[in-house]
Amino acid sequence: MQDLIGYSAAFLTTVSFVPQAWQTFKTRDVSGISLAMYSVFTVGVALWLVYGLVLQAWPVVAANAVTLTLAAAILLMKLRYRKR
Repeated sequence: MQDLIGYSAAFLTTVSFVPQAWQTFKTRDVSGISLAMYSVFTVGVALWLVYGLVLQAWPVVAANAVTLTLAAAILLMKLRYRKR
């Protein structure tokens, strides 16, 4: 039961990044995205991933692996498409 709750929470919080990533990829509009926030967030998610690996907490690992991919993609788009 614990894992079911963990995987459900992981799925919902992770899938919440898909619309932002898709919209950013589609429009290349990064004006509303904070570089500082996404930088700090991406590092934080990477640390959660490491934490999950150390504990072998697979819901934490799965969620943060996917979230890290999406957050890093948004961060890279922010760096690439921002106006200088």
